[in-house]
Amino acid sequence: MRERVTSGITLVFFLAAVVVFNNSFRPALNIAIALVSVLGVYEIISALGFTKNLMLMIPSLIFACVFPFCDTLLWREVAYFLYNVVIFSGLIFYHTDVTFREVGVIYSMALMIPTALSTMISLRDIGQNHGMFYVIIAISSAWISDVGGFFAGRLFGKHKLCPNISPKKTIEGAVGSFFLNISAMMLFGLIFEKVFPANGVAVSYLPLLIIGVFGTLLSILGDLSFSLIKRSCHIKDFGEIIPGHGGILDRFDSVIFEAPFVFLLVQFLPIVQ
Repeated sequence: MRERVTSGITLVFFLAAVVVFNNSFRPALNIAIALVSVLGVYEIISALGFTKNLMLMIPSLIFACVFPFCDTLLWREVAYFLYNVVIFSGLIFYHTDVTFREVGVIYSMALMIPTALSTMISLRDIGQNHGMFYVIIAISSAWISDVGGFFAGRLFGKHKLCPNISPKKTIEGAVGSFFLNISAMMLFGLIFEKVFPANGVAVSYLPLLIIGVFGTLLSILGDLSFSLIKRSCHIKDFGEIIPGHGGILDRFDSVIFEAPFVFLLVQFLPIVQ
């Protein structure tokens, strides 16, 4: 428990540092997302036992590293096109050594992880002066949902939610996730209004409520989805880079699902007005 709390505090400080340096060093968020994406893709490749297959690993890691820095649709399409050409050319040339199933698993994960996480860069940009608040909401909602589920499950958990996929998840834990996440989103909005009163900032609580509800659902979906991947790979955690939590994907699996949702939602219902 102590390791888990310490690691959680470290992650919060890491996020805070990215926020602080956003104005003076704007690429900070891009670098952070690229780092998380590369580590996440590597964890998947390692979990599947494909680290010796350089034809799959190297292009996938390069794509995960480069994509968060592609700041226009054109460059993202270029990165996507080149990755497709390289990975499937490799499949053709080395079809006796690798199967389409192996390529398909790595390909799908190498696309999903950086593209989903990179929506936080788009969130920052559409939010303009308050873009990092949107990024904080996207990450915090996912993590707070996890925290609520963890502690409510430990204290009150009796009824299993999906025992065949994640035996430790309980219905009581899910209820705790909803309660804590919705409460936190409302509190975030209130604090933001109090911090920026002189700028005439108005916070819309409807999108925050929607994020609290549907963000929790997506957080649970992301957690269960990657738990299923782990069970398929016969592993406990994706890694041990974060003591008490496991690997990068063990901490960012829910963010991968929630960040794109927040990005889509604020297109229609901006939080800051």
